[in-house]
Amino acid sequence: MFAGLIVLGQFSPGPDMVLLTRTALREGSKAGVEMASGITCGLAVHSTIAVGGVAVAFLKFPMLRWVLQWVAALYLLWLACGLLQSAYVAWRTGLPHAPAAKASCHPPFVRGLLCNLFNPKVPLFLAAVCAPFLAGSHPHPGWWPMAIWGVVVGLGIGLWSLWVVLLQWRPLRARYERAAGWIDGLFGTALAALALRLMIG
Repeated sequence: MFAGLIVLGQFSPGPDMVLLTRTALREGSKAGVEMASGITCGLAVHSTIAVGGVAVAFLKFPMLRWVLQWVAALYLLWLACGLLQSAYVAWRTGLPHAPAAKASCHPPFVRGLLCNLFNPKVPLFLAAVCAPFLAGSHPHPGWWPMAIWGVVVGLGIGLWSLWVVLLQWRPLRARYERAAGWIDGLFGTALAALALRLMIG
């Protein structure tokens, strides 16, 4: 269940996903994998803060979980509204859901690292999703937070690299570009459902 939520967040249309997709489509698989590695390094930093900080904070301040879930839910609803609006515009105009990435003098790894580190969605999403799985008792409390961290980072580098390779397949690349509006609508709906689930508790 936790891995599924992480995959949902990982493949939601955001700065990381848009930048990685554009790089893989325009610069090839080598540049895409380098960028995926940079994004994963940023994700490792966010995961360390989310897992370690949430685990300690929840033990001392149980009320923090309730507050954090509502803050995260409101943010995810705001994000979902933006995606659904983008999908509506794409359906009406037939334009892609994101502008083309600009050329940069920085290597793909650095671009991916900076994009993830300065993405405000990442720490909030990770803290909200990790919170329920860190609360309560576990059979092996010593390594449980490290297992959560490993799932986040492992899925990051594995699935993003796989996505880069798949984007090199011409039919898939063409279909992805044509279905941009539907993809925004799908993930916007999914994020709204996750927000409502956090509100319900």
